[in-house]
Amino acid sequence: MPLNILQQSPHDFEAPREENAGSLPSPRWRPSRYNVRATTDDGRLVLWNTLKGSMSVFNPEQAEMIKSLLRKSGLDPQPDGLAKYLFDRGFLIQEDTNEYRQVQLAFGQQHYRTDALELILLASEDCNFRCTYCYEKFARGTMQPWVRDAVKKLLERRIKSLKFLNLSWFGGEPLYGLPAIEDLAPFALQLARDNDVVMKSNMTTNGYLLTPETADKLLSWGINSFKITIDGRPEDHNCSRPTRDGRETFWTIFENLKSLRRLSEDFSVELRTNFDRNNHKHVSGFLDLVQRDLGGDSRFKLAFNAVGRWGGDNDEQLDVCGKEEAERVRFDLRREAMKRGLNIGKGLKEVSGVGTGACYAARPYNFLIGASGKIMKCTISLDTQDANVLGQISPDGHLDIDRNKLALWTEPAFESDNRCKKCVVLPSCVGVFCPLVRMEENRSPCMPSRLHLKKALLETHDIVAGRSRRLTQGNPQ
Repeated sequence: MPLNILQQSPHDFEAPREENAGSLPSPRWRPSRYNVRATTDDGRLVLWNTLKGSMSVFNPEQAEMIKSLLRKSGLDPQPDGLAKYLFDRGFLIQEDTNEYRQVQLAFGQQHYRTDALELILLASEDCNFRCTYCYEKFARGTMQPWVRDAVKKLLERRIKSLKFLNLSWFGGEPLYGLPAIEDLAPFALQLARDNDVVMKSNMTTNGYLLTPETADKLLSWGINSFKITIDGRPEDHNCSRPTRDGRETFWTIFENLKSLRRLSEDFSVELRTNFDRNNHKHVSGFLDLVQRDLGGDSRFKLAFNAVGRWGGDNDEQLDVCGKEEAERVRFDLRREAMKRGLNIGKGLKEVSGVGTGACYAARPYNFLIGASGKIMKCTISLDTQDANVLGQISPDGHLDIDRNKLALWTEPAFESDNRCKKCVVLPSCVGVFCPLVRMEENRSPCMPSRLHLKKALLETHDIVAGRSRRLTQGNPQ
């Protein structure tokens, strides 16, 4: 048959040829712009790459060699050895790599995903406590039944398009609104299971109502991650976190925690201690209690956070620490906890990787739904600031949102912030560690650890090294 050159290429009738694209010169290697390094007292070199999330520790004998390999002038590609190891871990990169563009790409892939939904549900906007530093107004009680029905319809409408669902229970005090949780939590869990959606659920609670019976219910509904605040010793905690009628609360909460420890289920509890210039001097007494009754159980983790003036009626009376002072105290408290073998988390490893240090409010797929159906973003602003109230959930489960306000919270702010663009931890927080700071103060909202980055990296080294030693000795913490 004659060839119809308009229908088929004449090359199709030729014998295949072996082609050689030519040997292009391999680009040189150079250090990543997102490397952080620190040296321990005994001369070990600790490296962290904030883009790839890699952390490595090198012996003193290797340290000088590593530093020479990470010189700015770069080096030729190596097939093996330490240089190849550094390249594989992201500490060395090809000379022509644009890492900032990689941050942009990773940010976009995470930020604008449509297969995830995160809801923060205010089971109650009232609270059984009246903490001295609280900023909430307690204007409403339990989430109204029609709002709960609307949330169910929202979940039913979205579930087929989801791979991930995250429900966070907040308040007020969420367990003050237990009927709303009893209504929604088992419904959401079953819906996720029926549609093969990965669901996670957590709760921020004062722990006063977290009785063994209630804990069993919550765990059966998939709520297995808790944040519970205890402000140090009983006398300090009872001063800052009394009930709304003035009663003490410490031992009720602590007994609930001890009951939780006796359970065999998989859960996690972050014990948060809010400190100011007064109570931080006495936190060691509280750590003794934790070590005695909860120590050795890795399900319990300690966190220390400085009290701030967050907009409450009592702000002017609070004796808060300054920024530098707060970081120093936080490091000291974490060090005290580590000496006792207590779990303080993974340090900087918890914010290793693109977006891991970003605020939930910056994510376009995260919404806060109030007891009366208001849709919000930030759990600190709530409905006290107009910019935080995006709209209302409709009875049929649709989110009626002001998209201009949504864009204000979710914009890729780092792209217009030269300080963020140059920052070594940009991959972690992507410029939105706290969008509220950027909106209210018109400044870059840096992560607290950014102030003392090398110190934080060395602390992370000590955490990991200490955990390794305990594992070697047979302690499972």
